[in-house]
Amino acid sequence: MSDLQQILPTDYWEKFQIDPTDLEFLFNRLLELEEPQTIEELIHPLVSERLSREKKAFDRKVSRESLVYKPADSYKTGQVISFPAFQWKKGVVKGNRAGFNPQIPSFSVIEVEFEDKQIHYFAANLAEHMLNENTGISEGDFLEQVQDILGKYGSQIRGQLSEALETDPDLVRIAGCWFPKSLLLDINQGNLNLSEAILEEVQGGPLPTQNLVEQVEIPPNVNKKLVEFSMDYALQEDQRFDEVGPTGETLWFLKRLEPEAVQNTSSFLVPIKYEIQPEECQPALHDLEMIVEDEFSFTTFPDSNQPEIEFSLIFPHWRSGTLPLSEKIARFFPTAVEAPRIQFYFVDSETGERFPGWVVRPSSYVYGLQDYYTKHGLMPGSIIRLIQSGTPGEIKIHVEKRRQNREWVRTALIGADGGIVFATLKQIVTATFDERMAIAIPDVEAVDNLWKANRQKSNLDASLAVMAQELAKLNPQGHIHAQELYACANLVRRCPPGLIIQNLLGNSKYSSLGNLYFRISDGTSEGSDG
Repeated sequence: MSDLQQILPTDYWEKFQIDPTDLEFLFNRLLELEEPQTIEELIHPLVSERLSREKKAFDRKVSRESLVYKPADSYKTGQVISFPAFQWKKGVVKGNRAGFNPQIPSFSVIEVEFEDKQIHYFAANLAEHMLNENTGISEGDFLEQVQDILGKYGSQIRGQLSEALETDPDLVRIAGCWFPKSLLLDINQGNLNLSEAILEEVQGGPLPTQNLVEQVEIPPNVNKKLVEFSMDYALQEDQRFDEVGPTGETLWFLKRLEPEAVQNTSSFLVPIKYEIQPEECQPALHDLEMIVEDEFSFTTFPDSNQPEIEFSLIFPHWRSGTLPLSEKIARFFPTAVEAPRIQFYFVDSETGERFPGWVVRPSSYVYGLQDYYTKHGLMPGSIIRLIQSGTPGEIKIHVEKRRQNREWVRTALIGADGGIVFATLKQIVTATFDERMAIAIPDVEAVDNLWKANRQKSNLDASLAVMAQELAKLNPQGHIHAQELYACANLVRRCPPGLIIQNLLGNSKYSSLGNLYFRISDGTSEGSDG
């Protein structure tokens, strides 16, 4: 056990809290470095400094209360001594006599009684001994201990450090880096206006900070990192600019030139207000969320390095030109420490065409696919494949093309009374689709109007009952499947999987047949009021 482990309580790091002295140390460190630092760059010196501080405090305490044992020193009866090799236990000198060893010079032997009444004997007046040279902690000891501490408690310490830095009014954070506000360079309004003009020339961006700095008037011979950080801070504080870079990269875009759906969530993607108890809907909820990709799912999936993923579109995302940023899909797209919106590029695997996409983190969707869906003739239920490209900032997207022909597909029609009706009709199909999710929509405008009307209604049970009845008509056994109801319900309202399962399990009208199949048990499957 090292000296550091001996002087700290066993639960020291479990109860660790950032204190004002820690913040003062980090502030001074940033002043000395004159460069922005990330949490990772600050946490190592923080822990090292805390260890050093605790060791100094312990040494002062020991020096007040007792002597630290060294073989070279002389001791008198009654003196109190601390022994580093005995986990800093204290003992009282009870006697002192001459020692004898023909192989070494003359020395003394002291008799020491420890607090537990045990007696031990130690050499004294011994000029040459390894313990005389160093009773402290080496630089290697510190490095080893810091690595060990961060390995065990790093996540907890990082969280506390981030929270503490956030509350410090003298520090600013940009793209995960921290720096004293007082040392920032003055980026004036002229610099910002010129940055706006530069971004406008490239259709809004994105451009890295360095490109902007090179084209505006910044004093020469100034620390490059400090210049970029100061520019980043000024751009962040100006509402005209949006930071859209992934983790580790700072990119800027003009907000007014961002797509409307990036700034404001489409009404098709806003779920109806609902409350569900996911634990009461298991295992059916888990089974449904395993086969659909929905940004509002509750199921947690293990980490996976799979190079591609396939899933089916639902109407709200097809209509909005988006993808759901579900837990599994999110792993394919860039993320960020702070930026709510991240700009990247899709690559059409068939044509190689490269076109911009946007990760909209607050609303959990990916935007930029409306033209792609139209170009490939996709419909709700079409199967999309995402493929890791190997190039940072690029995601390949693929649809399996089919020879253009007419196939029998569930089709959504709007009745004379404005209600929805389903029929199996022949439709032109150009890409593979999931039979349970596929819905052809001959009149998109009519469905849009139905969507708007349903947003004003509060009786979800009635809407789902109509959907269930319509689906049951298309099945010879009169059964419905939860995945089918999920896809169809999302034609008129944004309904997460949990809402579908809760309605099916909590309504006596439906009887579960297992494997996500249900039967309408009150005979209402004969006909529809739609």
